[in-house]
Amino acid sequence: MPADDRPPLLLTRPQADAERFAASMPGWRCVISPILAILPVEHDAARLRDAPGLVFTSAHAVASAGAGRGRPAICVGGHTAGVAQAAGFAVTAGGGTADSLLPLIAAARVPLIHPHGRHLAKVLPVPGMVVYDQAPQPLSRTAQRLLARETPVILPVFSPRSAQLLSAQASGARAPLWLAAISAAAARAFDQPSDRCIVALAPSAEGMRAAITGLL
Repeated sequence: MPADDRPPLLLTRPQADAERFAASMPGWRCVISPILAILPVEHDAARLRDAPGLVFTSAHAVASAGAGRGRPAICVGGHTAGVAQAAGFAVTAGGGTADSLLPLIAAARVPLIHPHGRHLAKVLPVPGMVVYDQAPQPLSRTAQRLLARETPVILPVFSPRSAQLLSAQASGARAPLWLAAISAAAARAFDQPSDRCIVALAPSAEGMRAAITGLL
């Protein structure tokens, strides 16, 4: 499909994540309107700095753990692993889902702590600590105008929580909604009618790019 005929992408990830994904989609019109804002919350920073090992299910939690100093870190996927490695952690990457971390956690030789957001998709079998909140945000006027048109809009959703929040704000949209979901759980959380829906074969940025292309 010619680039001019492609439906626009409405990217609702936190700002930095949305900008990074938009940069990986050359030739696509991307409208960025975060549905969530990442806000730090008070936590026991000293406990994380002294933790022998960490589990990261989001790159947003890495900074809370202080300098890596070569400590082991089990990371959910490639991007989180890259951020943790840059912070000085000795990284082991999972397959993009919380379930893929379970055998890595079981094989760990040091005690682990899992710093995470207030809204957690899956509780892991290690002590956890809330280090940030995912505060809901209203769609921008540009995004609302996009949904009010009668031409298709592609909605990439990267988590069940963001899908749930987006579906609430997309209620009554006139635009045909084409959903690209990172997981079956994210697809189920979007409870508005969608004209097309594809679940990514892999829970990664590459998988989401393939799902978006598949919607065409």
